[in-house]
Amino acid sequence: MVAIDLNADLGETVDGVPTADDEAMFAVISSASIACGGHAGDAASMREAVARAARFGVAVGAHPSFPDAANFGRREWTGDSSELRRSLEAQLRALADAGADIRYVKPHGALYHVVRRDADTARVVVAAIAEVIVRPVPVLGLEGAITSAAATAGLPFVREAFLDRGYLADGSLVPRGDPGALLHDPAVVAARAVRLARDGVVEAVDGSLVDADAASLCLHGDSAAAVAMARAVRAALDAAAIEVRPPW
Repeated sequence: MVAIDLNADLGETVDGVPTADDEAMFAVISSASIACGGHAGDAASMREAVARAARFGVAVGAHPSFPDAANFGRREWTGDSSELRRSLEAQLRALADAGADIRYVKPHGALYHVVRRDADTARVVVAAIAEVIVRPVPVLGLEGAITSAAATAGLPFVREAFLDRGYLADGSLVPRGDPGALLHDPAVVAARAVRLARDGVVEAVDGSLVDADAASLCLHGDSAAAVAMARAVRAALDAAAIEVRPPW
């Protein structure tokens, strides 16, 4: 049987207010990337997310970011690398202190994209992971500098693909704010999920097919149609006899 992971970025509270319907999302996903306080979330939201994950049988991943709550982690870091490492270690420890059995780590926002192209930042991320988490947990993301940095540190790398983000022909994501950056139609997203799970390809905004052979598929929990898309994706995968389970 074909199997795929379905992950979502959750536990993202801002000033105590959730940005997503976590209860509905946890019911259909297999892995949850939990905000650790760098871009969103606090101790209470982390504890709540960990408890919810246990209730639904969902694997917990850490979702650290640049320390940038003001911009939801979407602005690139310009500070010192040692300060960044301390922040990342603090974020990972905060989630562990909330009771999480951290099964993987997925950088958030600007950090996610920077570690694809910048080897120094990628090394900072994997060093923070290795310092805080005693076992070699996987790093989840798109291939790039982070892939080799993880390998050098003895950490597995797991490739993901996005269900609700537009792709360019080179395999990168359409920048937020550009036409085609975000998808909202549950039927379109569900069909994309089945195609990715079966064939490992995704259609770019120019109509070309992009190799996106991934072990995990991501939906963003904070989009307006997130719950409808997640339910449609899960139903489509179930109907296609594709097992939804975490790879960690």
